[in-house]
Amino acid sequence: MQAGPDALADYEMLELVLFNAIPRVDVKPLAKTLIARFGDYAGVLAAPPNRLREAGLKDRAVQEIKIVEASATRLARNSVIEKPVLSSWSALMAYCKARMGRLEHEEFHLLFLDRKNRLIADEAQGRGTVDHVPVYVREVVKRALELNATALILVHNHPSGDPTPSRADIEMTKLIVESAKPLGVTVHDHIIIGRENDASFRALGLL
Repeated sequence: MQAGPDALADYEMLELVLFNAIPRVDVKPLAKTLIARFGDYAGVLAAPPNRLREAGLKDRAVQEIKIVEASATRLARNSVIEKPVLSSWSALMAYCKARMGRLEHEEFHLLFLDRKNRLIADEAQGRGTVDHVPVYVREVVKRALELNATALILVHNHPSGDPTPSRADIEMTKLIVESAKPLGVTVHDHIIIGRENDASFRALGLL
């Protein structure tokens, strides 16, 4: 409480979380094992429940970890919701990384913006496998109109860690842009989230 979270190593932070779910047990060895297995503290929090159970955790401990993950994501989300995202880009990227950066499957999200470029909704439009997620252009545009959104930011993750856009990513983005434009909906960017880095279609000259 005096030194703050930066004074603790990853395994010590995880110890504190596990202690609430596994009382009267020395959880330090378990915390170190989980860190080694999933890479770091964030990797443990983002691990799917079935993978955590495979690592030896019971339901109560899995629930505790998922509560912490959800709290972190919600905290990041509250820093961008209903705020002009184009002037809060670093906060938006932090939120996207917190939500999607450690997923083991691909997810495609739509960030819906109003006329002042404020984030009004973040919705998962599709969930896929480790290297593919289906995206339906008609549903993307339809949902934007339902929410009265005037702009979109497309976001998806690459579980491989490499955020380089694929040919399919580029073609799908062009289709969405072409379909949305006649209806008054602008696509500001398409962001690909990797483990450590990210890629922006606008920055790469692809949009």
